[in-house]
Amino acid sequence: MTSTGRSEEPRTVTPPPELDLAAARKLLDAQPFSRLLGARVTAFGDGGATLEIDIREDLHQQNGFLHGGVLAYAADNALTFAAGAVLGPSVLTGGFSVQYLRPATGRTLRARATVVHAGRRQAVTRCDLLTVTEDDEETLCAVAQGTVLPVTARPS
Repeated sequence: MTSTGRSEEPRTVTPPPELDLAAARKLLDAQPFSRLLGARVTAFGDGGATLEIDIREDLHQQNGFLHGGVLAYAADNALTFAAGAVLGPSVLTGGFSVQYLRPATGRTLRARATVVHAGRRQAVTRCDLLTVTEDDEETLCAVAQGTVLPVTARPS
């Protein structure tokens, strides 16, 4: 019943569409900035996501290390994709923090995120940011934590 005393039709709740690795890749590719960086989703599902970016000279800062903004971008997207694996595809970052541990050098940046806790109103996620060498050796260079919120898509 509404406050006016009229009854409403019962609402049917449609579950979020199933997301898989292919759908996650399509969502990432819809972001122009992600395409500019050459980001790719390499793992997705079960409350986790991994995003990778090839480390290129044009992504370096003045001292020859990967720019911190690239690490922050990777953390933000990996955290959000991990939460999306649990909350559905319509999510936004509520906030996140990054702790830089060492300069990022190597061949590839790998952002591996997992959901720590998920409820109806938010998911708390964490992310390890690793650099990968030519020999596939990983080095932890930063860690991040964030809160991701489900959103209702607005009609266009």
